[in-house]
Amino acid sequence: MTFRRKLVGVAASATAVLLTAGTAIAAPADVEPLAIRQVASGLNQAWSVDFLPDGTALFTEKDSRKIRKIGTDGKVSDVQTISGVSVTKEAGLLGIAVSPKYATDQLVFIYYTTNSDNRIAKLKLGQAPTPIVTGIPRGSQFHHGGRIKFGPDGYLYAGTGDGQNGANAQNRNSLGGKVLRVDTNGAAAPGNPFNSRVYSMGHRNVQGLTWVGSQLYISEIGASDEDELNKITPGGNYGWPDCEGPCDNSKYVNPVKSWPTSQATPSGLTTYKGSLYMASLKGGTYKLNTSGSGGKIYTNLGRTRDEVAGPNNVLWVVTPSGIYNADGA
Repeated sequence: MTFRRKLVGVAASATAVLLTAGTAIAAPADVEPLAIRQVASGLNQAWSVDFLPDGTALFTEKDSRKIRKIGTDGKVSDVQTISGVSVTKEAGLLGIAVSPKYATDQLVFIYYTTNSDNRIAKLKLGQAPTPIVTGIPRGSQFHHGGRIKFGPDGYLYAGTGDGQNGANAQNRNSLGGKVLRVDTNGAAAPGNPFNSRVYSMGHRNVQGLTWVGSQLYISEIGASDEDELNKITPGGNYGWPDCEGPCDNSKYVNPVKSWPTSQATPSGLTTYKGSLYMASLKGGTYKLNTSGSGGKIYTNLGRTRDEVAGPNNVLWVVTPSGIYNADGA
């Protein structure tokens, strides 16, 4: 008999329920944990999560402007509120990335919107942030990008939006509509293709970053036609605003996969147990191979905002109102 495991409680010790032939059967509380379980609820537009060396989860809430944490004991608490953050439909306190050298430098990096721009800053928890990259274009409401992650090379990568001005994406001097690659002081990382912070260009609104080995993949929200999964080549131009989805122009890099915007509207992206997991603001999570083949899981969660491979080989799934641990099944 095949069993479909489904979340029904928030604690690992809670009574498990297995669904079989549409009938709920109670199982003892000491059975193996479910495929997915909620670890935080009642959140205010949770956006991104990363982890301290001891396994503590740090996450951002876009609208409350707060960095919060989930301790190893499972308790949710506030860390601090970031001042100067401007909140709109897509703007606010967005990405968070813990320094890979946190044990010695104690640094955490955040991406957020102000009244004049989007920016990246570094801070020690509880202290005021120090901006290291400013002048990333912001729109009045939309196209802010916001995802930041440290790559396997130790440099910080950021996905930006075009700030509701498609021309930014094709302008090498603009930080909008790009993937950026910088050091921990915000300077262009060595080896960048244009001797600037820009790593790739021609993007509309980058939402997810992940690596398979040393190869970077990103997820990107389209306009009205197609969303994209892109394999990033340093210096590559991905076509926006001239192209949305694949196009017949040799100067642009086509996506490895695209979906109708009515189906995907992608957000965070991670690599976990040999697959790509891509959050979807249209509901659920895409489980994909590197060619983009696959389908949605966790559709009962509704909108998903971020996917992160966390400590102890657990997949973390972030929705606007809750955070879940999953096994990727």
